[in-house]
Amino acid sequence: MDINAVKKRLAQLQTSTTRSTNLWKPQPGKTQIRIIPYKLNSDTPFIELFFHYDLGGKSYLSPTSFGRPDPIEEFADKLKQSGNREDWRMGKKLEAKLRTFAPVVVRGEEQGGTKFWGFGKTVYQELLSLIADPDYGDISDPINGRDVVVEFKTAEETGASFPKTSIRVKPNQTPITENKAVLTNLLDDQKDIREVYNELSYDELAEALGDWLSPGEEEETTTKTDTNVPASTLKSAVSSTSNVTDAFDDLFNK
Repeated sequence: MDINAVKKRLAQLQTSTTRSTNLWKPQPGKTQIRIIPYKLNSDTPFIELFFHYDLGGKSYLSPTSFGRPDPIEEFADKLKQSGNREDWRMGKKLEAKLRTFAPVVVRGEEQGGTKFWGFGKTVYQELLSLIADPDYGDISDPINGRDVVVEFKTAEETGASFPKTSIRVKPNQTPITENKAVLTNLLDDQKDIREVYNELSYDELAEALGDWLSPGEEEETTTKTDTNVPASTLKSAVSSTSNVTDAFDDLFNK
């Protein structure tokens, strides 16, 4: 039995459980929530993370979220510089996409504690614009902030390809709660977002990329990525091979 494989799977299951209990996703209809301060950053309640989506049906947190190198992002950048249109499209697919999170309290479910709400660029820009508006200000303030009504419509409801999330900030300033003990618990009992999303190592991400580019190949060797591959070298390799899988093998498996 491969004990390391067992430990890895256990960590994945534990991460999945942590994620499901600490994330909030709006359901169809309207839900009233309160964005609250993030205990690990007093400057802003918003946490910007970058993800690689749909690589073999999986999504991966990019280490660039924390200022660390990311082999998938590096490979995507190189592909976009190859001068080949198909390479550029592949690079755009591979590049990490922004997803912003904020700690929230769901009205009527305060006993469930603080959750993380993840949203896209449109909602993020709207929230930032509201906070920058002096008529609203810091909507996350524990005493003088404002609740937010989140309306979620499915793709079937909108008739579009994707669901739609819209927000409306309540006009009245209200405290998160009148109960000081509950308030303290909501503000203090928050997870580090890195406990919710598992950050893989550089080599693990490189291996995941290699597996996605070469599905079905059973190789015992571990993919080892050279972080210092010059752009000119990658460009030459990409243009001289028939597909990005070969380019990956030529450059990252030496």
